[in-house]
Amino acid sequence: MIAVKVDSVKKTFKAEKSVVTALQQINFDVSKGELFGLIGPDGAGKTTLFRILTTLMLADEGTASVDGFDVVRDYKEIRKRVGYMPGRFSLYQDLTVEENLSFFAILFNTSLEENYDLVKAIYQQIEPFKKRRAGALSGGMKQKLALSCALIHRPSVLFLDEPTTGVDAVSRKEFWELLRDLQKHQITIIVSTPYMDEASLCDRVALVQNGKIMEVNSPKGITENFKKPLWAVRGENMYQLMQTLQASETIDSCYPFGQYHHVTFTDAIPDSQVASELEKIAPVLEVKKIPATIEDCFMELMRQ
Repeated sequence: MIAVKVDSVKKTFKAEKSVVTALQQINFDVSKGELFGLIGPDGAGKTTLFRILTTLMLADEGTASVDGFDVVRDYKEIRKRVGYMPGRFSLYQDLTVEENLSFFAILFNTSLEENYDLVKAIYQQIEPFKKRRAGALSGGMKQKLALSCALIHRPSVLFLDEPTTGVDAVSRKEFWELLRDLQKHQITIIVSTPYMDEASLCDRVALVQNGKIMEVNSPKGITENFKKPLWAVRGENMYQLMQTLQASETIDSCYPFGQYHHVTFTDAIPDSQVASELEKIAPVLEVKKIPATIEDCFMELMRQ
């Protein structure tokens, strides 16, 4: 069953002296109960798409539906069914944890007790601070409070816009574990993130750049589509090495990744000859063959 369907959606914004296209003919669908990721950098169009799907903004062209309801015609029904956690912390900072939850429960004519089984794993972590004002919480606690408020009415589809941005690594890990637990309740989850490593935690992902979807597939399917052998290369002067490799006609691509540069060759070269071929271009200290990551695939798709 399709929970979310997006068909040829386009959105533009008028700037001072130009028109900015935020979304360009976006197409994808999300199955019920799926954990789907929109992966892309800031400015890729992720937030604009979320606002259209949650009925906060109208598209210029195309159609979209949530649980079979049209985002324009059936906006009232959709607002009853979706949970939305925006990128910025948007709860009432002067209200306590308990008061924020009560407020959102009243809006949807429900209560924390009625849906406690759904938010229990999350709420138990913030319950010791229930009398603390939301503005005084840590980043990780704010994140969990916002998620609890988004779930308080038991939505069928949950939209999370960059929920782990600015959150420490431990809180990020805990948050994704919470999302996996939520899938047991058959909630469809669509999460956007600029972190490529989080793509592997989704069932399927859409890679987004400049308002376009470059590929939709499972994380494994995306990495398997990377056809060229990939090499991690390290040298004494990494910046100089990168410039030299990028200028060589022998090298197809060269990008910095941590302590290494990830390199592909223009033509097929036997593995045993790769080190000697690189030495002809620049001195290197280490060369090793590696599997492609989502980030490698993203960089490759941007070049096409």
